[in-house]
Amino acid sequence: GWARAVRGLLLDVSGVLYDSGADGGVPIAGSAEAVRRIKASGLKLRLCTNETQATRENFVKKLRGMGFDVSVAEVTAPAPAACHILKERGLRPHLLVHDDLVPEFAEIDKTNPNCVVLGDAAENFTYANLNEAFRLLIGMEKPVLLSLGRGRYYKETDGLKLDVGAYMKALEYACDVQAEVVGKPSKRFFESALAEMGVPPEQAIMIGDDIVNDVGGAQRCGMRALQVRTGKYRPSDENHPEVKPDAYVNNLAEAVDIILQQL
Repeated sequence: GWARAVRGLLLDVSGVLYDSGADGGVPIAGSAEAVRRIKASGLKLRLCTNETQATRENFVKKLRGMGFDVSVAEVTAPAPAACHILKERGLRPHLLVHDDLVPEFAEIDKTNPNCVVLGDAAENFTYANLNEAFRLLIGMEKPVLLSLGRGRYYKETDGLKLDVGAYMKALEYACDVQAEVVGKPSKRFFESALAEMGVPPEQAIMIGDDIVNDVGGAQRCGMRALQVRTGKYRPSDENHPEVKPDAYVNNLAEAVDIILQQL
C-alpha cells in the first residue's frame, strides 16, 4: 500500500543516486535510468539534498556528467534556504563551509559577523577554523549557529566520512547554544521542497539512505519514506528504536519499479 496515490518523489542524492568520492564519485547501478523513468512517468521530482560542498550549479553539472537528467530547478539544498533566513533576519554570517560553496553566499553581507553558518567544510574543518567559529559564538550576547544539516556521517568511495553534525555538536557543547538546522531533517526544509513541487505530503514519498534525517524527517512531515540499502545504510538501521521506514528497498531502481507499477 505504501506505493499508491503518489504524485511526487523526493530523492536524497549522495547514497541514493551516487556514492561521492575524491574523483567525483560513481553512480549507483540503475539510478540514472530510474530518474529517467520517474520523469517520463509524469511524477513530480525533487532532489532533496544536504549537499554543501558545491553550488547547485556545479552539483547539477557533476550529476549530469554521471548521466542524470536533472536541472538546478529540481534541487532543494540548504545554502539557498540559509541565505533566505540570513536576509530575513538581518544576520551577517561567519562562514565555516567548503570553499566551493562560498559563491552561494555572494550576495550576503559578511562584515562584522553576528552569527556562524556551518556546512560540510571537509578539509576546512581544522582546529584553527573550528576555534575561530567557537570564539565568535562564545563572544556573542545571543549566539546564533546555523547548520546546513546535522548528518553524522556519509559514504564516499573510500569509506565513511564524518559529516557536519559531528562538528555542529562540538560547537553546541562548547558554546552552550542550540544550532538551527536548515537542511534535513528540518520540517521547514521538507515543506519547502513539497511547496516547490506543488504536492501535499500525503501524496509524496521520500527515498533516502539516512534512517534519521531522510526517513524520520520526512515522516514527521506526513510523507511516506523509504530507506534504500545503498550509501550509508547499515543492517543495524533496520532495528532503529525510533524510526521505522514505510519500506526498505535494495536501491532506487527497485523503488521506482514498485511505484510505477501502481500508477
